[in-house]
Amino acid sequence: MARITEVLTHVLKLDGPRAYLGRLEDGAELTPERGYVVREPWRSLYSARYETLLVEIRTDEGCRGWGEALAPVGPEIPAAVVDRLLAGRLVGQDPARVRPLWHRMRDLMRERGHLTGHQADAMAAVDIALWDLHGKLTGLSVAELLGGAHRDRVPAYVSGLPEPTDEERAALAASYERQGATMVKLALGKGIETDLATYDAVAAAAPGLRIAVDAHWAYRSGEALVLGRELDRRGALFYEAPLAPEDVEGHRELAAHLATPVAVGEALRNRYEFADWISRRALRLAQPDVARTGITEAVSITELAAAAHLPVACHHSVGLGVALAAGIHLSAATEDCPFFEFQADSLSVAQSILRTPLDATPTGYALPTGPGLGIDVDVEKIAELTASA
Repeated sequence: MARITEVLTHVLKLDGPRAYLGRLEDGAELTPERGYVVREPWRSLYSARYETLLVEIRTDEGCRGWGEALAPVGPEIPAAVVDRLLAGRLVGQDPARVRPLWHRMRDLMRERGHLTGHQADAMAAVDIALWDLHGKLTGLSVAELLGGAHRDRVPAYVSGLPEPTDEERAALAASYERQGATMVKLALGKGIETDLATYDAVAAAAPGLRIAVDAHWAYRSGEALVLGRELDRRGALFYEAPLAPEDVEGHRELAAHLATPVAVGEALRNRYEFADWISRRALRLAQPDVARTGITEAVSITELAAAAHLPVACHHSVGLGVALAAGIHLSAATEDCPFFEFQADSLSVAQSILRTPLDATPTGYALPTGPGLGIDVDVEKIAELTASA
């Protein structure tokens, strides 16, 4: 029986072709020298680099499993959680006991109020690594371990269109349509009239694309309703994060008045949070991010959504190849999963840590074959990147 001998963290900060979501609203470049910056009019911090935490779990038989936390800023923080709070509880354990180990990790800080935030992100990375390791030890893929795949190819929607003007966004959308894409999501939340102008420009340039809107939690309830009704008239694909992330009741009221599905999930970390939103009908499209929930918890979330007849579309932003592979496996193993997020800007960076790239295009993702996550992490490159972070 294999035993865990080491739990290692790798903090990575990689340069990409350009910063995630492109230039700032004022046209300035987001550069590493500026440090973390708030992208006005949004409220969150962003980095010029692609930052993440990888977790590597090794066994006494020489097998390795890889996990990743979605940590676009401050990946050192969940790394410290893994190093100081989680690793010592895992060494010596049987890596095949994935679910019991998840519960063990969850309970370590549960009574102190740490089921979410950086603690959850750290646990997610460890949990993904355990599933990858379990698959490698059994010869089964993660999708097979979860009971089998509903699909071998997961449809995708293109996310972002990170260009500075509506004309350029429309041209980019048209180019994706020519590549076979059928869906796109706009990074908006910049004012009702501005958002609708962008939507209409993209729709005119690429009439074959279904269009979703990510409002980045920017609106008050009345504003969100006005925008939502306009999206209804336009037949929008979905309406993501319209209100403040803690406003469950506001999202419930909004969802009740719109035909366009209200989508929520990237800020949530566990089944308890999702259960509250789902039971109150505050969302109509669930968007868990496996690099913030872990695979174990994500499966519970998908079952809660299934019981409420809600589709699941996993969130993905700046995660690298490990998080991306985990999201593909989860999406393939989820019955009602209409699509998965495709991030063109981060894809080349995500692939750069893999010896063999994932099959990922604007139309969809092929389910990786092979044991575990089905990816071949470039161990030497990880060591090099960790040293330079």
